[in-house]
Amino acid sequence: MSFQAAVHAQAIELDRLSLEMTAAAGAGHPTSAMSIGHLVTVLMFSTMRWSPDYPDYPTSDRLVLSEGHAVPAIYAAAAKLGVAVEVDGERRPLRMEDLKTLRDWHSVLDGHPNPAEGFPFFDAATGSLGQGLSVAAGIGIAAKQDGIDRRAYCIIGDGESREGQITEALDFIQDHKLNNVLPIFNCNSFGQAGRVSQQQSAERLVAKLKAAGFNVTEIDGHKPDEIKAAFDAFKALGADATPMAVVAHTVKGWGCPSMQGGAWHGKPATGDALDRALAELDEMRVELTSSLSSADAFEIAPPPEPKTEGEPAADFPTFTEAMRRLDMESVVHTGRYATRKAYGVALRSLGHVSDRIIALDADVSNSTFAETFAKDPALTSRFVECKIAEQNMISVAAGMAASGKIPYCSTFAKFVTRAYDQVEMAINSAANIKIVGSHAGITLASDGPSQMSLPDVSWFRAFTTMRDHRGNPGCYVLQPADAFAAYALTAVMAEYEGLCYMRTLRADTEFLYNDHEVFNLGGFQVLNEGRDLCICASGYMVHEANRAVNKLDEAGISATLVDLYSLPFDADQLMDIIGENNGYVISVEDNYGGGIGSALADAMVASGDGFTLEQMHVKRIPKSARTEREMLEMCGLTAEGIVERAKALLQVV
Repeated sequence: MSFQAAVHAQAIELDRLSLEMTAAAGAGHPTSAMSIGHLVTVLMFSTMRWSPDYPDYPTSDRLVLSEGHAVPAIYAAAAKLGVAVEVDGERRPLRMEDLKTLRDWHSVLDGHPNPAEGFPFFDAATGSLGQGLSVAAGIGIAAKQDGIDRRAYCIIGDGESREGQITEALDFIQDHKLNNVLPIFNCNSFGQAGRVSQQQSAERLVAKLKAAGFNVTEIDGHKPDEIKAAFDAFKALGADATPMAVVAHTVKGWGCPSMQGGAWHGKPATGDALDRALAELDEMRVELTSSLSSADAFEIAPPPEPKTEGEPAADFPTFTEAMRRLDMESVVHTGRYATRKAYGVALRSLGHVSDRIIALDADVSNSTFAETFAKDPALTSRFVECKIAEQNMISVAAGMAASGKIPYCSTFAKFVTRAYDQVEMAINSAANIKIVGSHAGITLASDGPSQMSLPDVSWFRAFTTMRDHRGNPGCYVLQPADAFAAYALTAVMAEYEGLCYMRTLRADTEFLYNDHEVFNLGGFQVLNEGRDLCICASGYMVHEANRAVNKLDEAGISATLVDLYSLPFDADQLMDIIGENNGYVISVEDNYGGGIGSALADAMVASGDGFTLEQMHVKRIPKSARTEREMLEMCGLTAEGIVERAKALLQVV
């Protein structure tokens, strides 16, 4: 049996299909796909342990295509193997004729990998370059935690290796000794606009990977025996072996000399150019597969059996009970506690309820209070330290979510902004991850604007205005005002299948609630009922608004106070409340505009009723201040400022 001939034959077939499907679509990246045809063939037809009938089987080896634009090669292999896809809610094998629907609106074959659109072979949406290796690392660390002999293969373009997140992921793999993850660098030497930098050459990548501590194997990515030997060496790694990486020399447009080089990036061949390319492939087939016999065939090894999952270990306790278990009940009696600290307590409680709960942090766990989880001996193995690499952390979480985990990612809310692209790709992937940003808003004062999260609510709120693949809001934005709310909402997030973002505060804040209050995604709390106007506030500003309500009462103005802790919210119910307050409403938030004020404005317009809205938010770049009070005064967000705005709105002297 000629393994080489069989691989060449299959790779040439994948290349042919890549050319034809991109031609039918009128778009795509056939030459990039052709550069990985041999790698994909050896992986999917021989090396990986998986089942085409159950591509998302929990113990299957995984292939993450970080170089997402090369996806036609994967689709071609999937059609040849009859990989199960989901069409109209039912699973069936991918057929050869499906390839002609590439990039069609109703097709499961998106222009870049997208598991949420019916192609469960993939674990995460890729295509925004540089993120795939982090996803593979998440799959790898989840397998380690579960004690599963599962491997993750990740194909990375040489051009995208310049992305800083690749380095973050390589460091993470070394930190956690993830020798079950194999980075495969596809070095075809060309990007979109021309040749890649010498810094991303195969020679330089080998040197960088060795310097980073990897056992590097350099191969010709079109020689089947070299590919197989490298992958076999990876499969044979012992438990304590050094993580391995492969650098594959490839040709962009392999097999078709007329399409090689940089001029064909992202361009399908059509007409005479397509005919010529197909003819060149036929010539290559004759040259390389003459020794192929009818007995030549591939055999895919099945994945191992999954382990039985454990049952939940305990019921979720109340906040007071959880504090008692930590011998901290006396803190409850003080009547003040920071929401970031309550998050840590809740995370620990959740960890004892379900072994699916994972905590990730970016070197600030003693500030976010994820350390409450990490320091628990029963939970410490499920704490993942990501160091100062927020982009990698979010993508690792996406990989862990694809492995059935419920990851909670925490860092300063300001630093979450570094990972906006990764968050969006996680939402596109339907990843079930939770993000908690501490030290939110302006009230950390003396640290200044470089540490303040100010546009985050607006950015995350954009995802609350659309629906995800499940028909739910793309994201919930949560801003608890006290420890009881933060504790409860941390648990509520775990019950929701989808992405949530919660802001927590550094400062200790007074208790507004107790163990009996119920908090729901999409809900809000009415803290005071009035008749003249409604004040809607979030997070820290609920306390300032509460002070304003008391001052307004002294002035003879009756105000309703709504703790608008969730975006989106029940708009109909809230509009009714505002209507009962003469249609007057003031929104108060300690971030830039586009947050709850804008959400209220949208709801008011949609209602068609007559409302008057005044928005109070941060309208300047803050600077450092010594105290929270000074910062609030600087930004015009004091109780006194709210009172002045209310009087002006009501035209009260």
